[in-house]
Amino acid sequence: MYNIAQVIDEKCTAKKGCRLCIMYCPEANCLDLNSSKMVAEVNIDRCKGCELCVVVCNAAKHEAIVMQAVSASGQLMNKKGESAGLGQAYQG
Repeated sequence: MYNIAQVIDEKCTAKKGCRLCIMYCPEANCLDLNSSKMVAEVNIDRCKGCELCVVVCNAAKHEAIVMQAVSASGQLMNKKGESAGLGQAYQG
């Protein structure tokens, strides 16, 4: 199990010109602008889970990016405590 960044579209201010997460992401082609929705978008196959995008987004007071667990099979885990089934202790 590992974590990847996920953008909350409703909170993302990329349409107003903010592109901090895209600028500061150290992984090439990981965060990009979705020009049809005008929000930042994460390429989940490229995200290394460094959380730098979360830090810069929160510093700008947008709080539009969260880290989300991914299972060993590559599926996003939506339920709280779902990782406990993979031998991980629940830390709710």
